[in-house]
Amino acid sequence: MRELYRLPQPGFGSPLVPLLFEIERLRADIGTGTTPREIFTELHQLFDTVMSVISARIEGNHTTVYEAVETIGRERSPSREEHLREISNIVDAVHYIDTLDPNLPLTHALVRELHARTVAGLAREGDPTPGAYRQTDMAISGSQHTPPSCVTLHADMTALIDFANEDRPLHEQMMQVALAHHRFVWIHPFGNGNGRVSRLFTYAMLRTKIFATRGFSALHPTAVFGNDRSAYVAALEAADSLSESGTTSWITFFAQGIRDDLARLVQLQDHRSVAVELVGPALNQLLADGVIGPAEERAMRVILQAGVVKAGDLERAIPGSVSQRSRAIRSLLERGLLRQADEGPRFYRLSLSRGPLASRLIRSLNTAGFLPKILEND
Repeated sequence: MRELYRLPQPGFGSPLVPLLFEIERLRADIGTGTTPREIFTELHQLFDTVMSVISARIEGNHTTVYEAVETIGRERSPSREEHLREISNIVDAVHYIDTLDPNLPLTHALVRELHARTVAGLAREGDPTPGAYRQTDMAISGSQHTPPSCVTLHADMTALIDFANEDRPLHEQMMQVALAHHRFVWIHPFGNGNGRVSRLFTYAMLRTKIFATRGFSALHPTAVFGNDRSAYVAALEAADSLSESGTTSWITFFAQGIRDDLARLVQLQDHRSVAVELVGPALNQLLADGVIGPAEERAMRVILQAGVVKAGDLERAIPGSVSQRSRAIRSLLERGLLRQADEGPRFYRLSLSRGPLASRLIRSLNTAGFLPKILEND
């Protein structure tokens, strides 16, 4: 069993070595940016949905990211349409992970909870025993790999979770996350939903290994899973033999995606870049589409710069009486362009993750190269 979790030892000529060095360089920059916390939190929540669409897309769900951001979360009750329910479930599981203390160890209970949330209420992509490890042996359609017997499954998952919780040196942590992701898929602990849960498990590991001490910053590995579905599956299958070369190949593929995602994350920490290249063009589009008027656009740009404002901070953007300003703010709230901030009911921030601004922001992210190839035809 220990051999199953032995990390490769790449030589200095391996392409994996400079990737690991670059990841460490980028990781040091996390949490040092100028983007207001509220703006970054909204961007993170938007990427919750983007990553959830990618995870479902890998499994054959063809919902567009635009449909997802405009539909999911609009009502408290999950969508009755299965393709949207599947994505809504993944978003719910991500939000659940975000509520957990990243310093706590990963557990069987967490893995089973993620599965239960992922397959809840689904037919085609569901599982008759949500939250329970499979109790039958099975084969994977289209794969030459046969998962371990259900007789040893709990012990196999215990070994995986123990490995995932190990305290490794910094230069080994990314290899640890990559290896755990493959071994999760290799064990195939559930009857259905293994791919979706493995990606959630990887996100939970990344929070623990990278972001536990870095406040609100977080990373969804969109490039690893979304740049090329065929390459992702092929890289995983190359490691199914458990050979040194196959495992190293998979970890290299994983590290390339994490490197790209970290570089984008660092860019999202630059407030000027976010305002000029992403949110600014989205506001321009809202104005051009007639969704907002000039005064509302000015007000939203004030909020973009500040992160959070009170009504009085918008006096110059929305001139007139206090009651007129209150009505204008109420209208923006009702149309999903603003939301109340955590500071209290009289504090406001932009709604970047839901509503009319979110879909325009997706276009800006696509133009700026932030969206992986799996979404480029949306």
